[in-house]
Amino acid sequence: MTDPVRGLTGTLTSPIRGAGMLGEVLVAIRGGTESYIARSTEPIDQFATVLIIEVHPGRIVDVVPWIPLDIGPGGELSR
Repeated sequence: MTDPVRGLTGTLTSPIRGAGMLGEVLVAIRGGTESYIARSTEPIDQFATVLIIEVHPGRIVDVVPWIPLDIGPGGELSR
């Protein structure tokens, strides 16, 4: 069974200080919130919003920083 958190965003409750280091991400799912061990190839600050790109056994997820795009009144994209 595939874990349904892949593709969701979450908030880091502890930072990822660098490649090979672990943090923790809180994800809203199943009518509540669940925490997962998060890892990334780059440092990410605490409270940053991240996108879960892969799920591994043991509730470990790979994450990347999530920066939503804004769509201007003319349809142009900006960050």
